[in-house]
Amino acid sequence: MSNSPGASAHKGSTAATRRMARHYAMQGLYQWQMAGASINVIEAEFRTDNDMKNVDVEYFHEILHGVPQHLSDVEALFSPHLVDRALNELDPVTQALLRMATYEFKFRMDVPYKVVINEAVSLAKKFGAEDSHKFINGVLDKTAAVVRAIEVNADRGGRR
Repeated sequence: MSNSPGASAHKGSTAATRRMARHYAMQGLYQWQMAGASINVIEAEFRTDNDMKNVDVEYFHEILHGVPQHLSDVEALFSPHLVDRALNELDPVTQALLRMATYEFKFRMDVPYKVVINEAVSLAKKFGAEDSHKFINGVLDKTAAVVRAIEVNADRGGRR
């Protein structure tokens, strides 16, 4: 790994390395949820078992640790938008993606909300249940309108 201590999270970070960071973070959060293993153990396993040279490892670390650390805050932001479903009724991949994306909405203001939604939808198409990407897109669109209201309203030309 070429990440030196104290290096900026943005240096060497590309869309592709961030995409892989999200890919592994989603899998790690799924594993954390299903197996109840320690986040530190899960991270160590991922770093050992996977070629991380094309991964923004700082971003992977932040999401993997940040979601559980802020779990109740993150869930409180998207739960009102689940329509007629309860959080515990959602499949584990959907839960992981909603948690991860909402974490990014709240704590990574440097990442445009559209990028966050597109990445989550893309991962849902790859790993989620059939049509789960449509549900995730809808929930995240409504969540972004609240958490990133200024950005969303500016993007929509001030209309709601």
